[in-house]
Amino acid sequence: MNVDHEVQLLKEEIKRLGTPAGDGKCEVKFGVLFSDDRCANIFEALVGTLRAAKRKKIITYEGELLLQGVHDNVVITLLQE
Repeated sequence: MNVDHEVQLLKEEIKRLGTPAGDGKCEVKFGVLFSDDRCANIFEALVGTLRAAKRKKIITYEGELLLQGVHDNVVITLLQE
């Protein structure tokens, strides 16, 4: 899969699993995304897709690299629909 396609799929999964924040943007915790069976089947490298989406300013989150367990409570915010 190409990166743009995976980023588009990531946006859809964040909308599916996330909740609207006070500013109307959708938010989801990394642990929710990482442990979701559907996401595990879609993304071979979820962390890589998250980093690519962050570089394109489609999502934002604290830090650079997210690791399962350690960063499960890090909030990922969808900036673009």
